[in-house]
Amino acid sequence: MSSQPSALRITIVGLVSLAIAMGIGRFAFTPLFPMMQENGLASISDGGVLASVHFLGYLLGAVFAARLRFAPTSTLRFSLIAIAVCTLGMGLTNDLLLWLVFRWLCGVFSATTLMLVSNYYVKHLAVLGRPENQGWVFAGVGAGIAVAGLGVMGFMLGGVGSSLGWRIMGALSLVAVLAVCLSLGPEIPRTPLAAPNRASQRTPLIWSLVIAYGATGLGYIIPATYLPVMAREIVQSPIVFGWSWPVFGLAAFVSTPLVVMLRKQFSNRQIWAVSQFTMAVGLILPVAHPHIVTIIVAGICVGGTFMIITMMGMTEAHRLAPPHDVMRHIGAMTTAFASGQIIGPVFAGFIHDLSGSFSTSLLITSVILIVTALVLIVYAPKEVGREPVRKAG
Repeated sequence: MSSQPSALRITIVGLVSLAIAMGIGRFAFTPLFPMMQENGLASISDGGVLASVHFLGYLLGAVFAARLRFAPTSTLRFSLIAIAVCTLGMGLTNDLLLWLVFRWLCGVFSATTLMLVSNYYVKHLAVLGRPENQGWVFAGVGAGIAVAGLGVMGFMLGGVGSSLGWRIMGALSLVAVLAVCLSLGPEIPRTPLAAPNRASQRTPLIWSLVIAYGATGLGYIIPATYLPVMAREIVQSPIVFGWSWPVFGLAAFVSTPLVVMLRKQFSNRQIWAVSQFTMAVGLILPVAHPHIVTIIVAGICVGGTFMIITMMGMTEAHRLAPPHDVMRHIGAMTTAFASGQIIGPVFAGFIHDLSGSFSTSLLITSVILIVTALVLIVYAPKEVGREPVRKAG
């Protein structure tokens, strides 16, 4: 374990932590779900309920993470271990009730991990003069998604069932968690956080950011939950539709390091708004022309923007909120994001059961994305605290 802050170590630990928590803990379900359907273990409605319960856990994790008074380093370790164990547990039973418990716990600890990494790792990279490395930290989500997607495609081609697939994902996650736990350094506190002295220390929430961030949660979650299902409805071959999710993850992986170059010319909010418009276009494409090509392009549009928006949202919170209150602002935004995620899968699953199509839900969410992107531009927030990370317009 390193005793000195190192930009490279911080970047790698942050990347792997998000790959485990988000790429596997949250999103391994997406490519594995069609296999669960194929094995007769779950229906579309079951998938919507499992996804929404997961995001309910994510919501609760976001609400309470900023209020926990445990040592952040112990919280991060425990969260990652719990995610790996619950992922493994998904392959050890076919009981829907236990699946709901496992997905809920993965949601809780995914949110906790994201908030800890977004706070401490983003901040320390800025302090070390390496803000460009922040993009690589957030690329961990895309890396985890891509690995999970490619792994599941291999499972399908090799005839591996969904239960064994979950067990393999869980076992690999446990190995990665062990490496992370041995690599944590002084960038994340090892002592419990003190409770705020006064409510007056709180600064006003920036509602244009909170609302736009929540809209992104709603906008991206339908393809993030059902993209492989949508692809399989058009093309049955796993070697074709199976690429939809790895492409989503690869787009997320390359997006955040590349967008760092744009931050010299454009503000966080400008990049964020353009990303939301691009995501909206991605949702509309499969509706306008249902085809495997438009499904893949939609995956690129959504996968290539949702982590940019996450990165811009977290860095904007650091820029605008004072250091003592930034975790609460991140928590409010993450709570809004999680609320959108809870609504999305159940809504889309319900509409699909009625109409046999995702078109209506995709159109509605694309309109919401466009409107809130305009709100983000028109209602520019005022700075409420000193800037701890970087100046960005």
